Amino acid sequence: MERDRMIREIEKLDQKWDVIIVGGGASGLGAAIESATRGYKTLLLEQDDFAKGTSSRSTKLVHGGVRYLAQGNISLVLEALRERGLMKQNAPHLVKDQSFIIPNYTWWGTPYYTLGLTMYDLMAGKLSYGRSLPFSKKRTLKYIPTLQEKNLCGGVVYHDGQFDDARLAVNLCQTFVENGGVAVNYMKVDGLKKFNGKVNSVLVTDMESGSRYTLEAKVILNATGVFVDEIIKMDEPKARDIVKVSQGVHLVLDKEFVPGDHAIMIPKTSDGRVLFAVPWHGKVVVGTTDVQKDSAELEPRALEEEINFILETAGRFLTKPPKRSDVRSVFAGLRPLAAPSGEGKKTKEISRGHKIVVSKSGMVTITGGKWTTYRQMAEDVIDTVAKTGKLPEKKSITRDLKIHGYKNGVDLKNPMSFYGSDEEKILNLAKKETGLNQYLSEKLKVINAQVVWGARHEMARTVEDILSRRTRCLLLDAKESVLMAPKVAELLAKELGYDKQWEEDQVKKYSELASRYILQ
Repeated sequence: MERDRMIREIEKLDQKWDVIIVGGGASGLGAAIESATRGYKTLLLEQDDFAKGTSSRSTKLVHGGVRYLAQGNISLVLEALRERGLMKQNAPHLVKDQSFIIPNYTWWGTPYYTLGLTMYDLMAGKLSYGRSLPFSKKRTLKYIPTLQEKNLCGGVVYHDGQFDDARLAVNLCQTFVENGGVAVNYMKVDGLKKFNGKVNSVLVTDMESGSRYTLEAKVILNATGVFVDEIIKMDEPKARDIVKVSQGVHLVLDKEFVPGDHAIMIPKTSDGRVLFAVPWHGKVVVGTTDVQKDSAELEPRALEEEINFILETAGRFLTKPPKRSDVRSVFAGLRPLAAPSGEGKKTKEISRGHKIVVSKSGMVTITGGKWTTYRQMAEDVIDTVAKTGKLPEKKSITRDLKIHGYKNGVDLKNPMSFYGSDEEKILNLAKKETGLNQYLSEKLKVINAQVVWGARHEMARTVEDILSRRTRCLLLDAKESVLMAPKVAELLAKELGYDKQWEEDQVKKYSELASRYILQ
């Protein structure tokens, strides 16, 4: 997956693509694999880095959606439970079984949630992750000793999935390229061109070199998440917005707050959402919130009220309430919710299902959805793309398609387990080249070889790409990641052929970005 090779591919004369996909997040990458594996000549363009936006800022859960079950959205739950099972089957190095405990502080809570969650298990069928069971107070505290004991009546354990979102995005991109696709990051779509009233080309700028291209395709797919309306307006300037943007914030704490392997799920918070505290890469991710936003941005900021809400809610259930100084990183993500036609719906009430729209000029747009259902969304949208572009009809083969890095039986205590089958290659690289086996951060267990690997094989172009998405240091401990930045810049500059000035600029830029993830 080398960017220079990809650029050469798009510079070939008389090149016409079957499908050009705009957007390199979960829905764009899923659609790219779906398209390429059906034999369509496919190009994916991303304005920043793959999964830069929403797709690297999730709660790290692969789930059927207990909350959607409570809302009566049975079809979405069934679809998500099936896809949850397929994700674990196809990317076992990134998706694992996670046990959750719902602590109950009312006598009726345990039987009520046991009943509901048993239904959830039955709906998963043979793709179930495990059975839901009632726990006594004693057993609940054995698994989560940091829970508030006063008035605790017991708990219910249930099973869902947990994963690494940005790493899955990188592996999906590699899978796409291995299946004949071409993907380029830092390639911004500035406009669309039409022929006989039909959209047939995208105008793009390479954000690194400044080169401009006009690229032609039978179908353009807009999969830009929270930015879909911007692309739609390039096609139809007066079009109605089809996305409502909602912000979700997460705080990352040290493991001592939830020391075991079980996650906590609080089913009813003061804002009517659920709150999770999930073990992840040796830390605990706590969230989330649901705040409606007026516009989309690439680097959303957590609001003070969101931070306070999470700290206050977590503090009510834990023996040691977390303080601002305990927060290792705070990150905000934007959800692209398919806007309902009726007005006045709160964002938390809008369905997480996906929506596919075809414009008069033949541009296809997908919006809504969530990581868990990325593959089904891709299958649905490529069916539409194929019809719209009169492409040869092909059956989907992605249900059983192994994702790059596929490896069964990874040791999850190993800090490099998320590389799957690539781990061995990275360790060989560390042995072969001088200095690459040294720790970049002993605290976060990251070695220099991971930077070089990211540059050579995962299209990492900046310090942020490495520290935020190829490794997850920015999200795990933002202050520690700032200390790592100079060495990352030095290693990248050597790999990508940049000078000392570039290194300095990169460190400055990264330090400014990371300051937004650190609570003052």
